[in-house]
Amino acid sequence: MIAQILFILLCLGSIALFAFNFKKVVRNIKIGKPGFPTDRSPERWMTMLKVAFGQSKMAARPIPFLLHLAVYLGFVIINIEVLEIMIDGIFGTHRVFSSIGPLYNFLIGSFEILAFLVFVSCLIFFIRRNVLNIKRFNGIEMKAWPKSDANYILITEMLLMSAFLIMNAADAKLQALGANHYISAGSFPISQYIQNLLPANESTLIMIERFCWWFHIIGIFAFLNYLPYSKHFHILFAFPNTYFSKLYPKGKFNNMTAVTNEVKAMLDPSYIPLDLAPSKFGAKDVQDLTQLQLLNAYTCTECGRCTSVCPANITGKLLSPRKIMMDTRDRMEEVGKNIDKHGIDYQDGKALLDDYITREEIWACTTCNACTQACPVNIDPLGIIMDLRRYAVMEESVAPASLNAMQGNIENNGAPWKYSPSDRFNWVQD
Repeated sequence: MIAQILFILLCLGSIALFAFNFKKVVRNIKIGKPGFPTDRSPERWMTMLKVAFGQSKMAARPIPFLLHLAVYLGFVIINIEVLEIMIDGIFGTHRVFSSIGPLYNFLIGSFEILAFLVFVSCLIFFIRRNVLNIKRFNGIEMKAWPKSDANYILITEMLLMSAFLIMNAADAKLQALGANHYISAGSFPISQYIQNLLPANESTLIMIERFCWWFHIIGIFAFLNYLPYSKHFHILFAFPNTYFSKLYPKGKFNNMTAVTNEVKAMLDPSYIPLDLAPSKFGAKDVQDLTQLQLLNAYTCTECGRCTSVCPANITGKLLSPRKIMMDTRDRMEEVGKNIDKHGIDYQDGKALLDDYITREEIWACTTCNACTQACPVNIDPLGIIMDLRRYAVMEESVAPASLNAMQGNIENNGAPWKYSPSDRFNWVQD
């Protein structure tokens, strides 16, 4: 009973702590302006099924795709085993699902194979990040914490899978010894090779099995509560993020209602706009972005696929689409902490533009959409870049000299060039 009470308290405490931190994350997302699209629902469901559940965009790189697929399937399917552990922990039972018979043996065998594949995949991912030194895992934004965050998760996954397999190996050996409470159930295609490494003493085996059992479930609870502090929120947010992602062509930019109203009023003086002009054009800080854009920031797993295909980054310019998303998330977290400490109206004198993302970064973008095409979960760094540009141009009248010259020529000459319209065909005279 003491073990059951401790388990229930641990379970309730972990869930409560996660709910508390998750509520803060949702609050941070709500800092932004409402902007979740609700149209074309069937297409959105299909996009989510294909991209989030089906991992379709991961397949562009076959080897990481297969490794990630193993981890993904392991994470989803092994949760059935976690459900059994939860029930056993609460009611003091052991392998409560064993009553389903041969199907149970098949499930446990499948879980072991998946656990082994997860372990191997995470080990390869760890080697790729820390030994092979692949370029896209580096960059000015990939400082100590982002690198450590990825390693913490990979090491934790390997430890959890190891504990699961050792637990099963000890359990199987206890079953063979006829130990009390350890009913004969399950198939152990992987852990059978670990059994010979374990001692034959029953009490020692029980201690090993119980230690691994507690280590496994406590590790899962710890992982759950690590998510709000980690980039790995994509485990949860990839699904709503892909559902709400853009369905129209990537090269199509949204028109600002206030600007459209101004143009209509210029063309028709009798036109009365229904919508009032916004207090600000574009975005200077996270409060000016949409909630979908802030959800994008929390969904980013910092894989670097966007930056690895960005032509500006490839040619040595400062822009990194991954950094844009990481900076947005960091600024959002900072604003959220300020709200907790000082209230919702507190102003710290900082902003996303300039304090986190520089002007050089936003003007290095060619708007080619390579980053949005490469992202495995349909994140849109370009939308944030364009909103920051809009603020710079429309609110501050600040833009690179070459752009100002082009805009001045369009205004005065009707074309990007400095020549007068009357001189436009002079080149044909000779």
